[in-house]
Amino acid sequence: MERIELNPKKLTVLRKMDSAITSYNIEMTEVTGGTFWKAFTPEQVAGTEEISASGLADKEKMMQVFPPINLKEPRIRTLGSALGPVWVRVSGTWATSTYYDFDGHTCGSVPKGFQSVLTKKQWDDVLDYVKAIGGKLLVSVANCSGVHRKDGTLDLEQARMLFTYSREYGVPISAAEFMNEPNLLKMSGAPEGYGLEQFCRDQDAFFAMLKEEFPEVLLVGPAATCDKEESLGEAAQVLDTLPLIATKDILAGCKILPEVFSYHYYNGVSERGAAMGGHWDAGDAVTEDYLHVAAKTCGIYLPLRDSFCPGAPLWVTESGAAACGGNSWDSTYLDVFRTANELGVFSTLTDGVIFHNTFASSDYGLLDPVTHLPRPNYWIFLLWSRLMGEIVYHTGEPLREGVHLFANSRKDGKDGAAYLLINNSKTETTEVVFENRAELYRLTAPFMRSIDMYLNGTKLRMEDDFTMPDLNPEHCESGNIKIGPGEIAFLLL
Repeated sequence: MERIELNPKKLTVLRKMDSAITSYNIEMTEVTGGTFWKAFTPEQVAGTEEISASGLADKEKMMQVFPPINLKEPRIRTLGSALGPVWVRVSGTWATSTYYDFDGHTCGSVPKGFQSVLTKKQWDDVLDYVKAIGGKLLVSVANCSGVHRKDGTLDLEQARMLFTYSREYGVPISAAEFMNEPNLLKMSGAPEGYGLEQFCRDQDAFFAMLKEEFPEVLLVGPAATCDKEESLGEAAQVLDTLPLIATKDILAGCKILPEVFSYHYYNGVSERGAAMGGHWDAGDAVTEDYLHVAAKTCGIYLPLRDSFCPGAPLWVTESGAAACGGNSWDSTYLDVFRTANELGVFSTLTDGVIFHNTFASSDYGLLDPVTHLPRPNYWIFLLWSRLMGEIVYHTGEPLREGVHLFANSRKDGKDGAAYLLINNSKTETTEVVFENRAELYRLTAPFMRSIDMYLNGTKLRMEDDFTMPDLNPEHCESGNIKIGPGEIAFLLL
């Protein structure tokens, strides 16, 4: 049994955290409606039904068509507002091939060179949602054959229209990436034959336009993913099968560098893509090797940020358990260990924002895509945003099985500290010793792949579409608490 002592007076300050760390993506395909990763069956989520692992060669069979999301729905507005003022990213591969039709002239027909159409009403709904939650908007723009002239150069009129309209509407776009995942240009929707030189030329043109015409917009990039240098254990197997461009080559080729450095982090590949390699079994989802991937990935991009964009914030503009639409257990309690650990680890390594992928689509969404009820990962985001303040401390405790301990100032502004303790051991209890009293928020589930999560023995659920549940702590006076195997706890001292 591990034993730790908590004493806020012995903590040392590491940095100030961005309070919008619990941000998220609303994929462009959610906004327009379109194809996205097919939902797992309840039996697959429970781990009792086999999942085809044919890989990207059979990708079409892994997809399904979803209608546009209704961002005016009261439940979505309530849950989005409860996370506080955060960043909302509207992007994804779908955004790279989306045409903006704000006057209705296409009548819904997709113009040549594009794959989808964004209507004025759909974009108005995005802007209204961002305003309603007090958030800020990050986007990427189209970079498909439809926005390139006959000589191959980029036509920026579509992008200019999006930024102009949003500003005039009263909800200006606050930050922009040029395109989603340029490391994988062919897979990300770029024109045929489009390469590194063309991307660097076009991102420079896009950033130059923003600097001149929309100087309030933060330049974010390169939205990197899957660098071959990443040391990701089993997940690294997939890298040799992909036509990758190194992030360092993208940055070296661009004349205008980002003001915010962005990358994407997935712990591995979903069961759907397991044939490619890089898939972790559910039995590994609380192991030290699995949980350490977040730090390994951040450790690759931090030196690149320092070299090319010194002093820039570091943003994870897509984060989730697995590429290819998530693992079958991402909607369950089992994935909360990865999410909670990432929030803690990222805060200790750098200051920035994490955009969970996604808010309400696929199996890795914070909300169920059909009912829009919160999943376990939503509750860990909510508790973090309610309890963990901006000042990040060094705890002095090395990360190890049973003790993934993180500490921040208290969000309520009171003296002391807010701790997050993850007991990822499958068999051993962790004993916590402290002086005086503590407020305990103990998170449990009846089994690891449960779609329900409990706070101090009470199931977390919405009372109705407008009322969030009370997040009441247990008051502990004894100075000794035991956190059982597979439990997660916030402790306020």
